[in-house]
Amino acid sequence: MKKLMMAAGLLLLGFGTSFAQNAVGMVTLQPKVGVNVACLTDEDDSQARVGFTGGVELGYQVTNKFALTGALMYSQQGAKVDYDELTGTMKLDYINIPILANVYVAKGLAVKAGIQPAFNVNKKITVGGISMDIEDAYEQGTGQRVKVKSFDFSIPMGLSYEINGLVFDARYNLGLSKIVDGFKYEGVKVQPDDKNSVFQLTIGYKFAL
Repeated sequence: MKKLMMAAGLLLLGFGTSFAQNAVGMVTLQPKVGVNVACLTDEDDSQARVGFTGGVELGYQVTNKFALTGALMYSQQGAKVDYDELTGTMKLDYINIPILANVYVAKGLAVKAGIQPAFNVNKKITVGGISMDIEDAYEQGTGQRVKVKSFDFSIPMGLSYEINGLVFDARYNLGLSKIVDGFKYEGVKVQPDDKNSVFQLTIGYKFAL
């Protein structure tokens, strides 16, 4: 019995050691959840919207110090914007697909950056407890019709730390795409410059496939 327990212990120790060392060629899966602190870059009177993010990340360890990851994440973004004496919440939710290069600079500590295409799945605004489509609300308020773009693109960058399978990740997503199309006002095209700007904290659990 002692020999069996010792063998099991050595097996678990060996597995944990190989995982901690990020064995070359290892493929991993990481469910993760967290929180977003999101805003829009061209809204002077805006405040951050705090929202949920969650999904799953697939990783491949290329070398001892370099890994590639790709994920599918649901991300609640947008901002809180003041309208007269009311504060409205712009709810812009996306399916994000971050693809990152991860460089391990110390044991468990990685610096990362990459690209993130995204697809809009929700575009509501809530003011005074009333929720409606952003495009309809803008038209009612200004007489102009805007269209929220279905595609978004950003540059994610950040740090992560891994210990005992847990992964703590902090990153910033720098939006490069304007979130709405332009419109014509008195014959002149107006192009709002709003872009997504998101700080993101997540925790995940990584296991080998």
